[in-house]
Order: sequence, then C-alpha cells, then structure tokens
Amino acid sequence: MDDQNRRNGYDDFFREGDSERRSEEGDPKAQRGYEQEREQHEQEQHERERHEQEGPQANASERPSHYYTYGPFKTGGGAQGAGTDAYPRAASSERLTRQEDVQITPPAQERGFAPVGKSQPRQSAGWQVREKSRTSFKAIAISFLAGVLLVGGLMAAADYQNWFTSAGPLAQETETASAVTAGGNSSDASTSLANVVMDRPDNIANIFEASSPAVVKIETFTRSGTGASGSDSMDFFRQFFGDEYTTPTPNGNGSGQGELTPLGLGSGFIFEDTGYILTNQHVIGDAERIEVTVQDYAKTFEAKLLGSSYELDLAVLKIEGDEPFPTLPLGDSDSIEIGDWVVAIGNPHGFDHTVTVGVLSAKERPISIPDEQGTRNYEHLLQTDASINPGNSGGPLINTSGEVIGINTAVSSQAQGIGFAIPTSTIKSVLDSLKNNEDIPIPFIGATLLDMNEQYAEQLGIENAEGALVEGVLYNSPAYQGDLRQFDVIVGLNGEGHATASELVEAIKTQKVGDTVTLNVVRGGRELELEVVIGDRNDFASALQR
Repeated sequence: MDDQNRRNGYDDFFREGDSERRSEEGDPKAQRGYEQEREQHEQEQHERERHEQEGPQANASERPSHYYTYGPFKTGGGAQGAGTDAYPRAASSERLTRQEDVQITPPAQERGFAPVGKSQPRQSAGWQVREKSRTSFKAIAISFLAGVLLVGGLMAAADYQNWFTSAGPLAQETETASAVTAGGNSSDASTSLANVVMDRPDNIANIFEASSPAVVKIETFTRSGTGASGSDSMDFFRQFFGDEYTTPTPNGNGSGQGELTPLGLGSGFIFEDTGYILTNQHVIGDAERIEVTVQDYAKTFEAKLLGSSYELDLAVLKIEGDEPFPTLPLGDSDSIEIGDWVVAIGNPHGFDHTVTVGVLSAKERPISIPDEQGTRNYEHLLQTDASINPGNSGGPLINTSGEVIGINTAVSSQAQGIGFAIPTSTIKSVLDSLKNNEDIPIPFIGATLLDMNEQYAEQLGIENAEGALVEGVLYNSPAYQGDLRQFDVIVGLNGEGHATASELVEAIKTQKVGDTVTLNVVRGGRELELEVVIGDRNDFASALQR
C-alpha cells in the first residue's frame, strides 16, 4: 500500500508539472526531457525496493551512485547511512511534491566560441569576436600630408636658421661667390658650389652687354659689271651655308654698269681701340668696297683691308674714328675645355647683334673646303653647338669670362648644331703679319702624306705600320729637291719618331722657312736619312703662277 501511495504521489507530481508545462507550447525538446526524468525516477524507485528486499547484508559497493542532472537531489548508498538514502524518503517525497522549491528545467546548451565573419552571421547575445575596424583612405592621406608639412617645415627652419652648423650653406655659398668675384684666392674655390654656378651661362646678359659694342657688321660691294671678282668668295660662302647666297648679276639692260652692288654680309670684332677689326677672309673676298657698321655710331665706316690669308681664312681691316672704339680681348683657346659654355655674337641673315649660346663640342677638328681658288684646309678648329648662320662668319666666339677664344667660320649645311671656329691660338701667331700686310709664311715640304696601316705595311714589306706614307711629291718642291719619292715611309723628323701623318705635318709647321731638317725614311726595306730645306707655301704658289 505504501509503495502504491508513493507511486501515485510521483505520478501526481509529474502530472502537475506536465499540466503546467503543457502551456509552454512550441518546445518539444523540453517535453522529451520531462519523459526522461520520469522514467529515471521510476527506475530509481525500483532500485530502492530491490535493495530493501535483499537486506542490509548486500554489499554497499555494488550499489550504483547517481547524481541528478537537473537539481540538488542525490541518491546514496551505504556510505551515507546504514542501508538508508542520503535524504529520507519522506523528506524526498515532501521536497518533490513542492513545486515552489524545485523547478525542473532542461540543461542549457553550451555556447561555442566562433569569430564573426562573412560565412557566419553575427550573434545578438553571448560571446563574440569583433572584427577589427579598418582605417579609411582619407585618414591615411591626411596623415601623410601632415607628415610632409611637418618634415618640410623642420628642414626649411634648420637650413635658414642654422640649427646644426655655425655657418649655414647659403651663407657659405654667398661668401665664396663674393670672394671669387672680388678676385680672392680660396683653396676650396675649385670645388665650391659658387664656382659651379659661375661656370654656367647665367651671366650671358652681362657678357652680351659688355661685348656687343665691339661686334661689327661687315657689308661688301662689287661693281655690277665685274661680278666675277666676287664670285669665288660667294662660291666659297655657299660651301659653308648651302645655296642660299648667289652671286649678284647686272641688270638685263646693262644700265647698271659701274654701280656698286651688294656682294655679301658678315661679322667681325674690334680688337684694338684704334680701329683694327678681325674677320674671315671669305667674308671680304675680292670686294671693291667694305663698309662697317659699329653699334651706337650713326654713320657707317669704310674699311681698308690691311692683310689677309686665304689658307688661314683670316683678314684684318682698319677703320678711322675720332674716339677710341670699344674692343674685345683675345683669350686663350687652349685653356677652354670640352663642355664649357660659349657665346656667339653676330649678324645672322642681317639681324644685328644676335646672341646664341652653346657649349664647346670638340677641339682640334680638321675640315677641307674646295673652291675655285683652291682648297682651304682648316686645322685645330673649335666645334660648338651654338647656332651659327649666314652672317655669323667673322664674329667672335666668347667664353664666360668675356674673352674671344675663336672666330666663327663655318657650319655644316647638312647637320644641326655643328659649327666651327678658328681658335685664337692660330690667330695670335699671325696677327702681327696681318696688321702689317705681310705675307704669312707657311712652312711646307711639298709632299702628300697618308697614315700608314697594316695593309700598306704588308704590301711594302715593312713590319712597322707606323709613320707617314708619301702618296705624291710636287714637282720642284723642297721634298722633290731632297729626293723624297712616292711610296717612301717617313717615320721621323730629326731623329724624333712620328706615328701619323698629322703629327709629322705639325712638326714641320713648327720649323722656320729656310731651316734644313732630316727626314727619317724607310724605302724598300732600307732606312734612309734625307735632308730637306723647309719652304714657304706662298712663295711656291707664286712661282707656279708665273
């Protein structure tokens, strides 16, 4: 009877719990939990009855111990009491029948930890791993600009306020530039920034202002009926600048006979204040009248030709005036280096006093230009990329110190930026002769020379491929009279070896007309020494004309 009552009590307890929880609709998982609990209580009740029937002799260690998973109720074996439960049955029945003391709830599901990402929705509650916020591009740009302004401001302040040095770079540069301008000597002048700036053409305006008054325009005239007198000069002029310039011709009806006709236009510069002018020979040619225009002078001056050299393409003119003329000094062309800045001033195409700027492109350039009078063989020319045009011929090529280092003479008509100037090293050696209208002696021996090479040496049976091969000998020239022959190889002059023909020619030009020299020659495998008297090319040309 007691067992039946206890069972009914448990049934009533679970029925009351079920009746209250049926109102919680939509929770089938909780409903299954209630059924499991009920079955577990019934199983435990049967287990207690079985132990009571077996008696106190039953081994306490064989009784299983159970823990409720939903509350503080625990069944025990003999460890809690002699064959009794840890909690009396009456107390257990009383506690189980009181709903206000115990509420049966299913075990809560454990929550896992997972980052919130694109593949998993964010949780509204519980633990979450928040995604790191990203910095916007606007914030990065603002930070960068702020850093630039800060660093730039600090650099400028350090430079101008001399935070790290006792004398800032700007002050040092200014002091060095002032010392150089005043002519002071400084051991660091060659490497200072001030010198580098001074070597640049930033003083072109000053150079032009100081040099331009001494640069003159030269116009030549010839008689209408004697156009042939200037034709050679004009043909030669076309060799430099193409076919733009033509020889003037008389009027078709012949009414212009005897009148002066413009022949050519060029430039020059005054090198002595008494009126001495230096220009190219091809500018004046065979002109019958030469007129010179000087800046700041209202009238033109008729110039007199003092002396000229066809071979060197140089001429000196003289004008007369009441006051000293402005002049340009002659500098040293050997001191200028390739890459140095140069300034050209002249009258290209009649545009008075035009200035162009460039650099020295090369030195020691040889060119040859033939015309009806012969062939002009230029040597040691300065090459520049300063613009040179028709009308620039005879004008000065000036360095950054305001000194003339050359006379603008020629330009390649098939190229751009290739102009040539006669160096002052050549001009100075003959300037006095030109002023005094004296013939300029040109030392020569009268032989045409070629550079030796391996092919010539093999054909002549010579082991050494150095020296000058004699291509030809002029009749009755100094070389002819000294028994120099075609296919001889000149290897030296006065015992000093010369590997090329150009070296030998330069050595001959250093000799004086009338000097006797010894040519070291190889002929047919034999070494010979020939004595030759240095002659004057001008005299030899005059003799041929007679």
